[in-house]
Amino acid sequence: QVQLVESGGGSVPAGGSLRLSCVAHSLVVDMVTMGWFRQSPGKQRELIAMNQTGTPYLRDDVKGRFRMSANRELGIVYLEMDELKPEDTGRYYCNTATAPHFHWGQGTQVTVFS
Repeated sequence: QVQLVESGGGSVPAGGSLRLSCVAHSLVVDMVTMGWFRQSPGKQRELIAMNQTGTPYLRDDVKGRFRMSANRELGIVYLEMDELKPEDTGRYYCNTATAPHFHWGQGTQVTVFS
């Protein structure tokens, strides 16, 4: 079973930046389309980015502000977040972009205050 460990979250003012990391496994990151998900307060977990072949997918509300990348040798995926907004607040998880998913990690909390 692949273990996913997210880190890098924090509490930042609006307009700030964070870089999230997700340690998976080198084979996973190299062979599987990975995604970043966000669970905002009172909402379901939603896919916001995935490193699909070609142009990475970014949901419209994060396009231009977030960037997803990966270090395939180390088996780490990143989510670089700039120009953060209060509505970006939530718990962030990485996993396979589509089902079936691996067991979900603990995620990392991002809080953006105005």
